[in-house]
Amino acid sequence: MTGLKVDIVRVDALDEAAWADWRAMLAADPSLNSPYFRPEFAQVAGRISPNAAVAVFSRGGQTVGFFPHQRRGGAMQPLAAPMNDYHGVIAFPGQAPSLEEAAAVLGAARLNVTAWVGETALGEDRRTVQVELGEGGYAGWYADRRANQGKFFKDKERARRSMEAELGTLRVERGLRDPALLDWLIALKRDQYARTGRHDIFACGWTAELLHALLQEDRDGFGASMAGLWAGDRLTAIEYSLHAGDQYHFWFPGYDPALARCSPGILLSMDTMRLASELGYRTFDFGFEGEHYKKYFCNGARMVREAVVLKPGLGATVSEAAVGVLGAPGQRLRTSVRRRWAAIEACETTSGARFRGAVQAAGAALAKVRQSTTRSVPA
Repeated sequence: MTGLKVDIVRVDALDEAAWADWRAMLAADPSLNSPYFRPEFAQVAGRISPNAAVAVFSRGGQTVGFFPHQRRGGAMQPLAAPMNDYHGVIAFPGQAPSLEEAAAVLGAARLNVTAWVGETALGEDRRTVQVELGEGGYAGWYADRRANQGKFFKDKERARRSMEAELGTLRVERGLRDPALLDWLIALKRDQYARTGRHDIFACGWTAELLHALLQEDRDGFGASMAGLWAGDRLTAIEYSLHAGDQYHFWFPGYDPALARCSPGILLSMDTMRLASELGYRTFDFGFEGEHYKKYFCNGARMVREAVVLKPGLGATVSEAAVGVLGAPGQRLRTSVRRRWAAIEACETTSGARFRGAVQAAGAALAKVRQSTTRSVPA
């Protein structure tokens, strides 16, 4: 593609004609069928994420695509990173600029994407996984899973009976928008980050504010809500999700760690799918593969790309050197460190906060190396 130009505008500066183009592009391209691509998500995140904007791509005076994003110093990320699970240029099929073309005209010192949907030869593949309900709905999916993964699901049925016997009748509710429940979930996640040495993405403030703001959205089939599982009077698990059309995206799960033996988070996901399927949801997206339970649940997958596009020159050299210093030899560890840094950079809006996060990430990476080395030494 040639003659690509870009205008950077505030999200709230787009007029209704631009939003109409945006919606038409989504309707024309099934690969953009995710809540993260919806105008409502961009509008809410654009109000809250610092330095948010939309890149409006054009060719020959005609708009050909939109890329909602945020800037942190000279770096650019998709809007609402590190919490944005799918991103790319919203465009009609065949008209979207590739990642390489977009980066060239955007001119950022560094463009970091973790789940790019669209054309690119850069980076590496990552896989996200889904539950796709067929004509049999939830009941058909569960019957198939139980037949093919019987041991796993029988174990969860026993866990359900055990928790009910110990704590009281189980009750699940979805469509919850109580801010106090969200605060409970955020506290659980922050405790988890502290225990595992991961960067606390909620310490910066704006990320929690975004989740609260999205809970207030319920328009044009788009919204965010939570589901909760109670055993007797005890809240055992909460899951925060985005949903639009027939897509239901599980986003932030949390459960009472004292009840881990009963798998309350897994039970909640199952009950949430059952209830949401009755409302017409057919795809339940679990995000990136990795957690062991997802292989038992999911019968669908899609590929996205993770890449860092560096502007040629000193900035690229310094960036690569920084990752090398923070990490250690080995591509796997370098990738882990780069992901940690991407999350820190996206969350934190000041150089001091980014520095403190980098120091923490370096310590966690070195501890991981030492632990791996210790394990590999024969007794």
